[in-house]
Amino acid sequence: MTTRRSFLKTSSVLSAGLMVAPSAFNQKKSLIGLQLYTVRDAMAKDPKATLAHVAKIGYNSVEGATYTGDEKFYGMSPSEFKKVLKDNGLVMYSSHYRLGEDLENGKVVKGTMLHDWDRAIEDAKKVGLKYMVCAWLSESERGSLDHYKKVADDLNVAGEKCKKAGIQLCYHNHNFEFEKQDGKYPYDILMATDKNLVKMEMDIYWIKKAGQDPIALFKKHPGRYPLWHVKDMDNTPQQNFTEVGNGVINFKEIFKYKNLAGMKYFFVEQDQTPGDPFISITESIAYIKKNLV
Repeated sequence: MTTRRSFLKTSSVLSAGLMVAPSAFNQKKSLIGLQLYTVRDAMAKDPKATLAHVAKIGYNSVEGATYTGDEKFYGMSPSEFKKVLKDNGLVMYSSHYRLGEDLENGKVVKGTMLHDWDRAIEDAKKVGLKYMVCAWLSESERGSLDHYKKVADDLNVAGEKCKKAGIQLCYHNHNFEFEKQDGKYPYDILMATDKNLVKMEMDIYWIKKAGQDPIALFKKHPGRYPLWHVKDMDNTPQQNFTEVGNGVINFKEIFKYKNLAGMKYFFVEQDQTPGDPFISITESIAYIKKNLV
């Protein structure tokens, strides 16, 4: 099974996610995007055919995550990938990246916030990105609270470079940021970054998995969450991933606070599916069209 760590480090393929601009709620046609990690295996085999399939299902935007490592978008240059997107009526306004502390075969990994970030930003502009997202932190990149403070400093530096290029840096949470150390959440340290340089992509599933309340966070940090991952949780002790609308997360209630959160786009993501991921993303978009947009 492809893990998020190996996937992001080797630039294989990305999560599937769905994204919609809140301004689009008042338009005839909403942006509905897919985080491509959900269909990562298909993207690794044939990205062009996979994107065509995604568009046929009804998605019109995607979020990527394969630049780290080979400094390409699914094996393609920024201009090549942008053309494939355009040919299928798709846009990509956000993509995932790594911090870059980890070494691979004893060498630094390029296309990360710590290594060759200037080129990553330049390529991001070419493909049309508005957001560059720190996808996650490996175990070695987490560490102590003091180390999280260093990570926060690194995010500020990377975010300042993005800002100069007209791009917004975001940080995507999991649940490990809510594992207390000395009575403090590492998440709070990350939230102490400059709010203009570093915003957040809230993964609603992982927030709930950590026992936190998305709405409470919106109220505590208004305007800090321009990106959301819409990912549902099934009603089992394991709290597995499931299709949007099939689980226990009350997205209708959460979406009432989209303006307070500052949400600009949201992405459906399902890290694991019970069978064909294309069936799962079809179920999710059907629920979203009927209930959320």
